[in-house]
Amino acid sequence: MGDGREMSMPETHFTVKRDELTVMIDRIFDAPRETVWKTITDPNAIPQWWGPRNQTTTVEKMDVNAGGSWRYVSRDEGGNEYAFHGLYRRIDPPRLLSDTFNFEGIPPGHELVETVTLEDPGGRTKMTSIARYANLEDLDGMVASGMESGAVESWERLAELLEKMGGRTKATHRWRGKP
Repeated sequence: MGDGREMSMPETHFTVKRDELTVMIDRIFDAPRETVWKTITDPNAIPQWWGPRNQTTTVEKMDVNAGGSWRYVSRDEGGNEYAFHGLYRRIDPPRLLSDTFNFEGIPPGHELVETVTLEDPGGRTKMTSIARYANLEDLDGMVASGMESGAVESWERLAELLEKMGGRTKATHRWRGKP
């Protein structure tokens, strides 16, 4: 592969573990951990990467402290609104962010717990999100709703924003190995 062809950067991985009632999403971002932390905890940055491109996101509340609450509203091109909210459970900057997650489009009682960890493998950031569901019905319902495509698109948008902010994440890079 030393022929100068473009090689894709690390992808966003989406893994459903039905036996553990979890969904794990992970990706390596070519940006420092502190920059990634600031971008995922800054209410001004969230609308620039959270959710599908064809929606606009408004941060109505974001108190990034243990016990603090958050609420985002996404709107599609047709004016339909999709609201989400939760409470922050554990915060350990720049390593850990844990919160509850509720989609307001379904009846109460389907809360999940999301834990995001940020690791620094040498100037880059491995971000892992694990969502834990109360039961298999909730897990299957969320996955069937299009969670994978929305999450992957959001993380792609996050990589693009980090690049604009001066991170090194790019869509592609040159392979420089020998044949």
